[in-house]
Amino acid sequence: MASTFGNCSVLSSVVLPIMCICLTQWLLVFPVANTIPSGFSVDLIHRDSPLSPLYSPLETPFDRFYNAYNRSISRINRFRPSYSKAVWSDIMASGGEYFMNISIGTPPVLVLGIADTGSDLTWVQCKPCEECYLQKPPMFDPMKSSTYKSVQCGSDPCNALDSSDRVCDQEQNTCKYSYSYGDRSFTRGNVALEKFTIGAANSTRIDSPVSFPNLVFGCGHKNGGTFDNVGSGIIGLGGGPLSLVKQLSKSIHGKFSYCLQAPDSAAKSSKLIFGTATDSNAVSTSTPLVDRDPSTYYYVTLEAISVGDKKLAYGSGSASSATGEGNIIIDSGTTLTFLESEFYNSLESALEEAIKAKRVSDPKGLLSPCFEADKDMDLPVITFHFSGADVKLQPWNTFAQVQDHMVCFTIVPSNDIAIFGNLSQMDFLVSYDLEERSVSFTPTDCTKNP
Repeated sequence: MASTFGNCSVLSSVVLPIMCICLTQWLLVFPVANTIPSGFSVDLIHRDSPLSPLYSPLETPFDRFYNAYNRSISRINRFRPSYSKAVWSDIMASGGEYFMNISIGTPPVLVLGIADTGSDLTWVQCKPCEECYLQKPPMFDPMKSSTYKSVQCGSDPCNALDSSDRVCDQEQNTCKYSYSYGDRSFTRGNVALEKFTIGAANSTRIDSPVSFPNLVFGCGHKNGGTFDNVGSGIIGLGGGPLSLVKQLSKSIHGKFSYCLQAPDSAAKSSKLIFGTATDSNAVSTSTPLVDRDPSTYYYVTLEAISVGDKKLAYGSGSASSATGEGNIIIDSGTTLTFLESEFYNSLESALEEAIKAKRVSDPKGLLSPCFEADKDMDLPVITFHFSGADVKLQPWNTFAQVQDHMVCFTIVPSNDIAIFGNLSQMDFLVSYDLEERSVSFTPTDCTKNP
């Protein structure tokens, strides 16, 4: 729910969003539908929404917020520039914030997967299982699909995988993938082509189901670890060549968007739009995407942040990753926003000057600064000055109510990576143009169709 103090609303529970950006300089071209609508959409179901199969009515809004905090801390490790398998110990395979439905095969099998802009290859559990985690939805059986095709070793789709993630079965000349996660979860199986249908027939929030033949995906025959049993796998929405949005790039003209609802709208789904979103009367502001490795993530450049009227240059005088182009990742799967720690000290001081309230401590010792909240509390607008785009964040984007009379800042320091998380993005139509290499922000009431 959103609670009001004076004229300001702040977040009192977290039921929101994973997406990051950087593109490769080459693009694999796969057969897709010849004609599609100018824009079509699918529901994004937040894991804490009452619509989610993971929803627990026994959890309080405060429980959900702190759980989301812990998932954010775990998730940031995957974005670190110098990560290795050895430092993945805190990364959870099931750490995404949103589920989405797609159908795979002929006849179509409905799949509920984690929508992940921090991943490229879409994979699902498949029969027969050498080893599989328990899942409640029906498992995809490629032997029963008339449109399933194996991918050969040395083919373009196989070579698009990192060399450390692909294996060639020389005997059958089939391409296989192998992914491992830091919490010892894993998925292994065949790389294949299959027909995807986006928008289930029983969905009430889709224009009409749209089908695409011959999309590359992973058919996982050996999977285990901490995956949620309500889901079938991961739907990759990153910037790499095998992600769903990159494979559909020609049909959707390189465009996709999402509109993430505020937590007090948790009984409704957010939306992911493929192609051109409906025009809005609101004014958009746009910033360039920056090419960096790895290509999975979506990078932009943060130049400054304003607290009210006080503007602070980002990364000024710092030798860290805060300087230079592409210094922050946009990610809908990380709840919190992370900023370079040296800059964060200046930001915290500016907040204390702007907020005329008693400073208090988070009882769990996780968030800071926190303030004693009352009905006369006045929280500042915080503006992120990206290259060419000023994005004004309202208090509900940057503060959360963690106790009945306490609000805390939901932007936190990080030693080596910056992420613009989903709380900062809610109630914006966030639109990516992978052809023009830009991302735009449009203030939007996301409870209505964007």
